[in-house]
Amino acid sequence: MKHSTYIFLATLTTLVEHCMGAQTCVVDSFTVKENFDLKRYAGKWYAVAKKDPEGLFLQDNISAEYTLGEDGIMTAASKGRVKLFGFWVICADMAAHYSIPDPAQPAKMYMVYQGLASYLSSGGDNYWVIDTDYDNYAITYACRSLNSDGTCKDGYSIIFSRNPRDISPAIQRIIRQKQEEICMAGQFQPVLQSGAC
Repeated sequence: MKHSTYIFLATLTTLVEHCMGAQTCVVDSFTVKENFDLKRYAGKWYAVAKKDPEGLFLQDNISAEYTLGEDGIMTAASKGRVKLFGFWVICADMAAHYSIPDPAQPAKMYMVYQGLASYLSSGGDNYWVIDTDYDNYAITYACRSLNSDGTCKDGYSIIFSRNPRDISPAIQRIIRQKQEEICMAGQFQPVLQSGAC
């Protein structure tokens, strides 16, 4: 009897480990916020952690003010410090507008952004809201380029908070789980919010 119990437990453990290890990092398999509500998402957010893409990216004191127009188009005005030429740190302004390619998945937006100075980049990226409770936190994700197997070659993610200095332990647990789901666990750096911008 003990032997059969042992075999059952060993089989069950192997099955659970296999299922947990079956997570895929293929970008198209990532889930986003269901029933995403642009109106509830609008407002001011502060970056509290980020995983940068390749190249120049806002460094710290990052905030974004999202506005939903009467036409249903969301825009954002973002600020943050950036380091230029390896030593010159300035506050920079960015502007963006968002479109929703598939109305059935409003959390999968496309963002066109413009630096409001000549030395800042402009372009377009996917902008996916992986998760949010609208009142406390939001996790955004973008993949700029894919590997041939569908995993992300160059991507970034930002953890936003409505409060620049406080995320509860319960929300931190949710965020860690979502970071694992988008295959970026352990890649995030905290974002300083000192009010410099």
